[in-house]
Amino acid sequence: MTYLLVSVIVTVLAVIAMGASARRETRLAKLATPTIFGVWVLWLWQAAVKGFGVPTILLPAPTAIIAALGANAGMLGEDFVQTVIRSVLPGYVLGCGAGFLMALAVDKSDFLKRGLMPLGNLVSAMPIIGIAPIAVMWFGFGWQSKAAVVAAMTFFPMLVNTSAGLAEAGVLERELMLSYAAPYATTLLKLRLPAALPHIFAALKLNTTLALIGAVVAEFFGSPILGLGFRISTEAASLNLDIVWAAIVIVALTGSLSFAGLALLERAVTFWHPSYRNPN
Repeated sequence: MTYLLVSVIVTVLAVIAMGASARRETRLAKLATPTIFGVWVLWLWQAAVKGFGVPTILLPAPTAIIAALGANAGMLGEDFVQTVIRSVLPGYVLGCGAGFLMALAVDKSDFLKRGLMPLGNLVSAMPIIGIAPIAVMWFGFGWQSKAAVVAAMTFFPMLVNTSAGLAEAGVLERELMLSYAAPYATTLLKLRLPAALPHIFAALKLNTTLALIGAVVAEFFGSPILGLGFRISTEAASLNLDIVWAAIVIVALTGSLSFAGLALLERAVTFWHPSYRNPN
């Protein structure tokens, strides 16, 4: 009963606070709204688990997850390094870089555009649960197999988005460059690539999530005794759900912070884009 009463009071206060912050246009107010909403959801989660006596094996409380994070910080830190630093980052750079370079080649060659794009679509449709064990057999149980899976998952989104972005430059702008007798490289660097930046950043942000999912799932099929995916798999089998949720929180926070960092970088680089112009 106490949890129910407090939850009602917290809900009323949260709705009032979010309504007040939503009516303001300051940067602090824009940050306050999602922060208040997140704290409110966490409280409802805590209250539901404790108030209804939900067993930890089904759903641990947020406080239990935070405690598991603190108690296993060293182990989870090593898992983070294995998954994110050694697997995700190399695969992400390789996949995005290869997709970007291939998009430039496709833009230059109609043969590649007609032959490679359908093939790339076929590869992107392959399920990760089928690619991961094959990568483990080819590259072993180390980080190389996980990086290969990440590269395979991030290649096609970058290829498609960059190809679409290179077509964004208008006909008048291209004709103006032709009237100046600008070579292909100059037109590419000064007109078409800047116009493609919003599409490229869209692919980069999308690939942050895909890369983490690919690395974590790939670790289910074989890994050293480290890695967030390995930890989720083994601790779930041992019914240590608080540690499982702690690993999930690390993956979610890593993906969210990576996305936010790329969004800030995009805003700084593409400040000229109409979506960032202040109508006032």
